[in-house]
Amino acid sequence: MGKIVMSGPQNVSLDGVVQDPDGKEGFERGGWFVQFGGKDLEEWNKVALDDALGAEAWLLGRRSYEFFGARWRPRTGELADRLNSMPKYVVSSSLEHLDWNNSTVLQGDLVTAVTKLKQELHGEIVVPASYQLGRTLIEHDLIDELRLVVFPVVLGAGERLFGENSGTKPMRLARNKAIGDGLVYLTYEFVRD
Repeated sequence: MGKIVMSGPQNVSLDGVVQDPDGKEGFERGGWFVQFGGKDLEEWNKVALDDALGAEAWLLGRRSYEFFGARWRPRTGELADRLNSMPKYVVSSSLEHLDWNNSTVLQGDLVTAVTKLKQELHGEIVVPASYQLGRTLIEHDLIDELRLVVFPVVLGAGERLFGENSGTKPMRLARNKAIGDGLVYLTYEFVRD
């Protein structure tokens, strides 16, 4: 059985904002990834590469699929080559034509399709940056692990990683490490009965 990991790594501000880290969505407080990641981004790239090399597949929402596809399809290099070659599963009711190599649209009910995917694959299925998809998967207890890179900024507004859900979701800290001088990489495992 596969293990679903919300990562990529998942970038988040100190107050939990995940919206528009690169500033291209038009969010007034977007662009915080480069602004507050600064000189630590080279070390961040190593974490992203390790994450991609350890993944069997990516699981993405439509917007994340389009963003990452446009960004990585034309590139080369170790990280780009890995992302372009790995299997990608996309949750979308509107996408018909997938133009990124090794991409498949998951059909039918989201929870059923992801549960089936988790049963069919045996490695890590990474959910990168798709916070809306992640919220749904967390609500249905389908995420096994959460990997966060915390940026040293409080944005005060914006879409947050966690929305309201139907109950408490306990986790335990599995690993933590500093990335450069300002970023912290946290790995949490969901605790289930």
